[in-house]
Amino acid sequence: MKAQNFYLPAYFARIGFQGAVSADFPTLKRMMRCQLFSVPFENLDIQQGKVVSLVPEEIYRKIVERNRGGYCYEVNGLFAMALDALGIPYQFVAARPMTYPVRRPKTHMAIVVTIDDEQWFCDLGFGSYGIREPLNLKWLDLEIRQDFDTFKLTGSPEQYYLLQSFTDGVWKNLYEFNLSPQEWVDFEPANYMNSTHPDSIFVQWLMVVQQNNSGKDVLLGDRFKSVSEGKTKGWTVKREEIPALLQQKFSLRCKP
Repeated sequence: MKAQNFYLPAYFARIGFQGAVSADFPTLKRMMRCQLFSVPFENLDIQQGKVVSLVPEEIYRKIVERNRGGYCYEVNGLFAMALDALGIPYQFVAARPMTYPVRRPKTHMAIVVTIDDEQWFCDLGFGSYGIREPLNLKWLDLEIRQDFDTFKLTGSPEQYYLLQSFTDGVWKNLYEFNLSPQEWVDFEPANYMNSTHPDSIFVQWLMVVQQNNSGKDVLLGDRFKSVSEGKTKGWTVKREEIPALLQQKFSLRCKP
């Protein structure tokens, strides 16, 4: 995925990436963590009645030049632009979210990266439950610790992979996906549905998540919680307090 205005040094400055750069796994891992810890998952545009733009140049302008965040198509799309700039092969995959009480369509975007004949699963856009580092698709049925979170990947490339997280003492299904390659345009219908449909959680709720080294900060509607080293504290936020909270906790200078 390419944007005519994409500038790799500006992207690295935006995500706080420093040091040597190569088309290798250490760069992939550092780049994913740097972006996760600097670019928030957020749906402020949808809350303002806007349809999220999937024009690559506009995604770059929003996140890199305007210091905003975005949801899966935007943050994973931006990551794909950086992969393109580094010459790292990848493909988009469509995933079926499984955090709902009913079966849902494949509306989530993720990325599979190939480095030295190894396939690495990357996802920077699943909100508060998302992985924090690339997962090797060979790491099946293993408990994978990432900072203070634990994940498990089951399945096979011939069928579906299932990603789970260990939350509140149980394994929670996050989403399933297969390796059928998806094009950028394939996500246009899902993006429109997520941006506009009254049943969409992004339409119903203000959602902002910022990952950090020890955990994450989460704003869902009028509830804020901070998770640090597995411990959670939270409180209710008054509507007039939200703009200040967005700036203080998420570096977002815009009204919900």
